[in-house]
Amino acid sequence: MNFELERVVIEQEFRSSALTRRVLAGLPASVTVEYVDDGRAATRPDPQAADPFATGKRRLVLMRRRSPFVMACPAGGGEFACCGYQVMALASNCPMDCSYCFLQEYVANNPAFQIYANYTQAFDELAALTRRASGNHLRVGTGEWADSLAWDKLTGLSLELVDFFSRQQTLLLEFKTKTDEIENLLRIDPKGQVLVSWSLSPAAVYRASEHRSAPPAARIAAARRLCEAGYRIAFHLDPVIAYEQAQRDYLALLDELFATIDPRRIAFISLGGLRMTPALRTIARRRFPADPMLAGEEVLAPDGRYRTFVPLRAALLATLVQHIRARRADLLTYLCMESATMSERVLGAPAARAATLGARLASG
Repeated sequence: MNFELERVVIEQEFRSSALTRRVLAGLPASVTVEYVDDGRAATRPDPQAADPFATGKRRLVLMRRRSPFVMACPAGGGEFACCGYQVMALASNCPMDCSYCFLQEYVANNPAFQIYANYTQAFDELAALTRRASGNHLRVGTGEWADSLAWDKLTGLSLELVDFFSRQQTLLLEFKTKTDEIENLLRIDPKGQVLVSWSLSPAAVYRASEHRSAPPAARIAAARRLCEAGYRIAFHLDPVIAYEQAQRDYLALLDELFATIDPRRIAFISLGGLRMTPALRTIARRRFPADPMLAGEEVLAPDGRYRTFVPLRAALLATLVQHIRARRADLLTYLCMESATMSERVLGAPAARAATLGARLASG
């Protein structure tokens, strides 16, 4: 991946850390490096910038995380069918720039790309989580607030993470990405405890909306390589966007996926319709006024997000689910950030309890 990094800010505490040495060794000479006692000020938006969010993406801050690393997925909740996902926050913001990305709203007040240099504390939290889980299998992901692999060539964090999880029995690590940055992963044996998943969109959505990400075909090719190297793999068709040729394009995408990778090798596929809060919708349309994928006439749903009209959304998702099941009837498929009612309507059965679905996703 080729991102436009201009400045790196490093907290003094981590000046001599192994992570800092790796990052500095991989930086182009044109990138400015400075050291500060507290990096939080460097994460703030530049009020003079025409696009403070985009400007923030050109600044990387190596800093201490001052809150817990591991938590339940914030997408879970009473109004959604939940998958029991646990989130490990190792970084914040993403150097890619998808027009529909919720981070435009969520981290608008601290848009610089943050990497938490005290990340080894997360391993202690995971050990405590394992004890509390009493033998239950858990899936832990790093791709909620930052792409899991976008900066891995620079940081090398995946090597330490895979090493840690390869020695676990009840914890499954999920890297979630829109890149094809897998070279570090190919260097280490996951021992069955690491899953890599890709968000996939048709070429039309990729071209219009998924700026600086790897093309869908490159993501699928990377998945095949990792599958052959012993990693579990999965895919997220999320967000599914209901544009004019959506059904044709998403079905063609699934055909391309299954022509490249045997459906029996895929751990699961999740799906979810495009959803935006009113604030995110305003931000996205302001930053990407020419993106046709943002021009739909969504309706305000009971959860306070704009979504595709229910009958259209349900029909499109159900068609994709049927197409998946036609290729492999028992391929685990679930909906993300959709209501239990929508999940039952699309999948033809009541949504599984979070603990049940979570255990299935984590144990394979």
